[in-house]
Amino acid sequence: SNKQKNAEEVAIVAQKEAQVAVRAAKVAEEKVADLFTANGTFVAEQDLNVSSEMGGQVIKIYVKEGDFVRAGQVLAQTKADRTNVQLDNAKAALETAKSDLKRFESAFQTGGVTAQQLEQARLQLKNAQANYNSAAIASGDTAIRSKINGIVTSKEVEEGTLVAAGQTLFNVVNIDNLKLKITVDESQVGQLKVGDVVKIKPSTSTELVEGKITFVAPKSNSTLKFPVEILVANKDKKLKAGMYASAQFGNEITALVVPHSAFVGSVSQNKIFKIVNNKAEMVNVKSGRNFGDKVEIISGLTAGDEVITSGQINIDNGTPIKIVQ
Repeated sequence: SNKQKNAEEVAIVAQKEAQVAVRAAKVAEEKVADLFTANGTFVAEQDLNVSSEMGGQVIKIYVKEGDFVRAGQVLAQTKADRTNVQLDNAKAALETAKSDLKRFESAFQTGGVTAQQLEQARLQLKNAQANYNSAAIASGDTAIRSKINGIVTSKEVEEGTLVAAGQTLFNVVNIDNLKLKITVDESQVGQLKVGDVVKIKPSTSTELVEGKITFVAPKSNSTLKFPVEILVANKDKKLKAGMYASAQFGNEITALVVPHSAFVGSVSQNKIFKIVNNKAEMVNVKSGRNFGDKVEIISGLTAGDEVITSGQINIDNGTPIKIVQ
């Protein structure tokens, strides 16, 4: 009858009017950048405290803070009077031992001394030579030398200062190469290996520089982080020890992802509306990593599924929907 037909048409119109307009997107396998960063501080590859090997009075200082020095260069001199006397005495004893040995060797030929006496003279010469060598080293130790090429960053003494053996007098650093020291967590350390080339962004620059991983700790520290060291060439000396920088790691991977906007509420609630037969169906998912505006789906959805990305506030489980662009 016309009445029944009209009622059916009204019902169809009512159903269409009840459909909620939503935007949707397909779940897809996509290539995404799996990136993470780690912050750290640059340290000098070589950072050396230069000490006095002998006690004494500093009589001359040849460098000041900021000077560039080379390995072996004399930085300061201590008073050598006592050690020079020891060297002179040792030299005299050595000459006497040499003369005695010559005399004993000649006498041995004629039977004037025994083989045992000759061996004793040889032993005395050996001991005299050792004493002389030791005194010569001690005399040489009055010159305080840098062990590395680098820049003098601190000078702890003045001329006339009395210093003890082993006392630090200077600090010298070489910043031709710097090490960026960072820490990463257990989920990241497995992606890193010695020799990997890494992009680094110093805090003082907008430009990226390259570094190479030289150390990955085989065990975590007390905060359950893994120390990593990255060597960075610094021939132009623009970077300084103590500066902050960020190391950027990662590569391109394929992952099953949905737009961040597909999640109802926050991502941590793991709830998404899937479209099934033009109706909203709430599904529980397990989410993974964030890739910008995309989120990895570990389980709960498959490639090709259609999910609602806008309009979720107006729908419940089972609500009829209409996709709009």
